[in-house]
Amino acid sequence: MKRTPLRLFAIVLLFVSVLGAQTRNITEKDLFDFVWVGDPQISPDGSQVAFVRVTVNSAKTNYDTSVWLVAASGDKEPVRITSGNRDFGPRWSPDGRYLSFVRSGETPGPASASQIYILPMFGGEAFPLTSMPRGTSSAVWSPDGKWIAFTSNAKPEDIAKQGKPATPGERESDVRVITRAVYRSDGGGYLDPTRPSHIWVVAAPSSVGEKPAPKQLTSGPFSEGNIVWAKDGSRMYYTTNRSPEPYYDAIPQTEIFSVAPAGGAPSLLSKVDMGVGAMALSPDGGRVAFVASQPHTPVKSYTQPDLWVMDLSPNARPRNLTTAFDFDIGSGLTGDQAPPRAGGGNAPIWSADGRSITVGFAKEGRLNLASVDAGSGRLSEVTRGDHAIMLYRSTDDRGKLIYTRSTPTRIGDLFVADANGSNARQLTKFNDALYAKIKLTEPDDVWFTSFDGKRVQTWVQKPPDFDPNKKYPLILNIHGGPHAAYGYIFDHEFQWMAAKGYVVVYPNPRGSTSYGQDFGNIIQHAYPGDDHKDLMLAVDEVIKRGYIDTTKLGITGGSGGGVLTNYAVTQTDRFAAAVSQRDISNWASWWYTADFAQFQPSWFKGAPFEDVEGFRERSAITHVAKIKTPMMFILGEADHRTPPYAGGEELFRALKYRKVPTVMVRFPNASHDLSRSGNPWHRIERLQHIVGWFDKWMMGVPKPEYEIDSPK
Repeated sequence: MKRTPLRLFAIVLLFVSVLGAQTRNITEKDLFDFVWVGDPQISPDGSQVAFVRVTVNSAKTNYDTSVWLVAASGDKEPVRITSGNRDFGPRWSPDGRYLSFVRSGETPGPASASQIYILPMFGGEAFPLTSMPRGTSSAVWSPDGKWIAFTSNAKPEDIAKQGKPATPGERESDVRVITRAVYRSDGGGYLDPTRPSHIWVVAAPSSVGEKPAPKQLTSGPFSEGNIVWAKDGSRMYYTTNRSPEPYYDAIPQTEIFSVAPAGGAPSLLSKVDMGVGAMALSPDGGRVAFVASQPHTPVKSYTQPDLWVMDLSPNARPRNLTTAFDFDIGSGLTGDQAPPRAGGGNAPIWSADGRSITVGFAKEGRLNLASVDAGSGRLSEVTRGDHAIMLYRSTDDRGKLIYTRSTPTRIGDLFVADANGSNARQLTKFNDALYAKIKLTEPDDVWFTSFDGKRVQTWVQKPPDFDPNKKYPLILNIHGGPHAAYGYIFDHEFQWMAAKGYVVVYPNPRGSTSYGQDFGNIIQHAYPGDDHKDLMLAVDEVIKRGYIDTTKLGITGGSGGGVLTNYAVTQTDRFAAAVSQRDISNWASWWYTADFAQFQPSWFKGAPFEDVEGFRERSAITHVAKIKTPMMFILGEADHRTPPYAGGEELFRALKYRKVPTVMVRFPNASHDLSRSGNPWHRIERLQHIVGWFDKWMMGVPKPEYEIDSPK
């Protein structure tokens, strides 16, 4: 009894120490410790889930990916099952005895090309199945387990040359002869139209270590993808677009073909006037379901995606199941913490009886799952809540769902639930140790009425120790797209800015997705424009609450958010500082140099030489004389989506000429995805520069790196 006070004292000390460990604010460098879960795949018997665990590498310059396994019961800790640092794409054999995955080398080059490996789940080491000279995609197992299909852009001559020494005096030319308007891709570099991605097949190994020779099934100048096997394994279905220059087509085309694993000429099944996404085969093998956007004539800036079904019969036409549902099927939310590598995509999920289809949908800043009646199209919610269901799969018998779920205070972990969404259990908790150390707070959800009566949603992220009696600086953070949406999803940037003492306001102005077709398309031929008014009213709505210092307002945004940042400072001087990221300042320059060709009148009424006034008036560079706000420009030097010379470079030079305070921060080798999947150190430095600029101009913090030294 005399020891009880000591025990009580020890318990109190432990309790206090645990609480103390939870009082630290999040930092920008906590990103280095984040763990992401990608591409979950549940075993045929439903007992285990393979997934990709993504982490920042030891040098903090890239990301490591490895395949892990966790029991679907949730009663065991996840375990790593592959040894490489570039392992991804796990896929189960139909009998569950093998798990295929893709492994690539540590350094770029032919020797590091991605290859399919096979891991015996009954014991033993993984062994390579392919050695394709140009690499492979993830495996697609046939239902009988006899074949594995994949795609590769290797040519027959590549196979013939493999392993042979180069002929003396010969070289492969590195000169590019470009004939297409789309000749490079952001993050992928220059395209090679002579190397389309074709379908190959290889016999599944009958014993450990066996390495059958792969066989090419399709050929020609066009790429194929979205492979789905027939139920009896006799054929596989796939999609392609055989238009040599599809940017000329006002209505996108998809052709659905089938081909036998034994070879032979592919058969055209149907042509669809849409861009067809990942296909899912019905249990009876007679239909496919997919997500696509219905085309419109004239072309629209934004077309809401729907769920479609189509019979697998010659010349069948797809049927829209969700035409009466005015929200986005298969859409996503804008956040900065999706898996930066090896995330994996989603396909519709048929019920076991073929009567319904489960699919994700976005509604008012939330991502959930719904069940859609395959006959009537009636939709019922499977999951509900203020969160984002990012990746989802099901067991073969459709009795269980697995999915990753993110919230404003949780990066994203793996869950399992019944098919109706009930009895959800968390399977991974990789970030819990970090959560225990830092303060993360939920944002306020605020709706307001805009100038024309439209209801607009915004979120307000406050500092962790928020005091309503104080006055705080405000950062307006604008999403890109413009057809995208913020919402109930983890965003490190917002949490960190709030931890630095700023109130972060992040709205979904008109043009955003998840609010219906009309709300999304209303900005066509008027972007930027009235969306700017929504943004300013969002700031006003928060100011009304009395805790904002109106002399300390900042504005930032990336991509389309950079466009609106540039536009805003030509319309108002209310902001003390602006940071424009991966922006467009000259629409004509962008039209001529971006990685995709906008040859359809979706944003403008024509080309720059046709809609001269539209391009001129909506370009911030035209109105640069109005800008008085100190501006920073954050640019990726390998950004082909919004090339720097069509954005911040022009405004930076013009503002320097006008002696308006400005600085340009350029990130080497950074693509348009700098903030989401870029070099981890660059992601940290990007955050530091954004807040550094606001600290200087809004908080008076000395920042000599942004000053020009006076000559002595």
